[in-house]
Amino acid sequence: MSQPYRIEPERLILYVRLTPKGGRDGIDGVETGSNGKSYLKARVRAVPEDGKANAALEILLAKQAKLPRSAVNVIAGQTARLKQVELKGDAPAILLALALA
Repeated sequence: MSQPYRIEPERLILYVRLTPKGGRDGIDGVETGSNGKSYLKARVRAVPEDGKANAALEILLAKQAKLPRSAVNVIAGQTARLKQVELKGDAPAILLALALA
């Protein structure tokens, strides 16, 4: 099984499957897609309009990873369920905070 992230210098790229209008904001673990790639499952209450769900995801991940909001950005998949999110900082510490290490 692959990991739902990629470590790069000074940042972590996280692969996320987002469920907007999910009833609550939270992380529901890791899931492996039919393509064999792993994703962090996340849900947010926000609707998928005008970037509201992406913003809610960034806030959720920043809080979980104990990072400032400005250190978390959706960098790919802005209008799709499958996203890539950049978390700037010490990758091993971020993985520990997200309970992925």
